[in-house]
Amino acid sequence: MHPVIPYVTAALLFGLGVYGVLRRRNAVLLLMSVELMLNAVNLVLVTADASVVGAHATGQVFALFVIVIAAAEVGVGLALVLQLYRLHRNIAVDTVALDDGSLDDEPVGVG
Repeated sequence: MHPVIPYVTAALLFGLGVYGVLRRRNAVLLLMSVELMLNAVNLVLVTADASVVGAHATGQVFALFVIVIAAAEVGVGLALVLQLYRLHRNIAVDTVALDDGSLDDEPVGVG
């Protein structure tokens, strides 16, 4: 198989993921877009490993690491989305205030 086809497919998947990250307001769709980008990187790693003669499955090992990191990212990301929904009853990322004014300006442990 010619390696250009998986590379172009990975580039399209990565571009679609970047579009989703930049244009989506929903936090769950944002996480799905990040997963799409990570899967595009996995496709590039496995294709590069298969196209290099004499490789020792290093691309597949890196792809496995990316899958493990993606699973951890999903766990943490969904926990953040659930907490965001509990606090604001909304998961639109652009409406979340980073500082709600509940913290004092004074540093902790002073006074």
